[in-house]
Amino acid sequence: MNRSWLTVDFDEERHVPRAQGHPSRSKDGVTTVSGAVSPRYITAMKGFEQWIKSNDYPLTFFVIADQFQSDKFREWFASLLAQFGERITVGCHGLTHRCWSAWPEDPDGFAAALAEATSVLQHHCGSHFRPWFRAPAGYIAPWMAAVLSKQGYLLDSSVNPSLLVQRKAGKGNSWTAVSKAVEESGMVERVWKTRFGLPMNGPALSLFPLSILAFSAWKRAPAPFPTKLLDNALLDPATQVTTLYWHVLDHARKDGSWLPPLPQWSKPIPMN
Repeated sequence: MNRSWLTVDFDEERHVPRAQGHPSRSKDGVTTVSGAVSPRYITAMKGFEQWIKSNDYPLTFFVIADQFQSDKFREWFASLLAQFGERITVGCHGLTHRCWSAWPEDPDGFAAALAEATSVLQHHCGSHFRPWFRAPAGYIAPWMAAVLSKQGYLLDSSVNPSLLVQRKAGKGNSWTAVSKAVEESGMVERVWKTRFGLPMNGPALSLFPLSILAFSAWKRAPAPFPTKLLDNALLDPATQVTTLYWHVLDHARKDGSWLPPLPQWSKPIPMN
């Protein structure tokens, strides 16, 4: 039975390729971490928290470790974990927003950044942390899989299997090559949902005309996994999973009233 995995990327406004981490796309010169949370992010935080309170779905947060340098973010995030308990799992979204596959191969650099990010997330997230990875902006190359596996990661969810964004796999690579490398490293790859070979997640939710297809696809998404079964289901390659993701910052849209276009599930349906 196919189930949905609801995932949320926690990127701040500075965490985009045009601002940092990409050799050609980064133009704004943002190279240092700000301890402040942007006004737009504060609006999103409030809207997101209200949405979580409206349902009982299990959620996975992919968080960039440098966000914990902000006192305000750190306190808010801790409050989410305290309020929503076992519903929340936390995966690694990198140390910063460096788009590793857009640069020359650097296993040592990636390993050092991953180790630091993992340590930060384990410290702040405790039992909520999982060795699950999502590359910033989906920039992942095959060479990164061995590094992830060596550091104990069990799952990757970076692949957006659309030809429109295959350049993110690195020069001369393909999404097929990335998925193969992940599997050969002993991990599970959970690719993002697509439709007609087009992206349906993240920015696609707000980019016309992709947004029309994305909203339609999301409205047909299967019910999510029950919280207690999520971990085992995701790590079983035989389990069918529909991976959905959006950004916390999406909740700043419509003056903080934006909602993910999910069906009106009452509760996750028990699995037989």
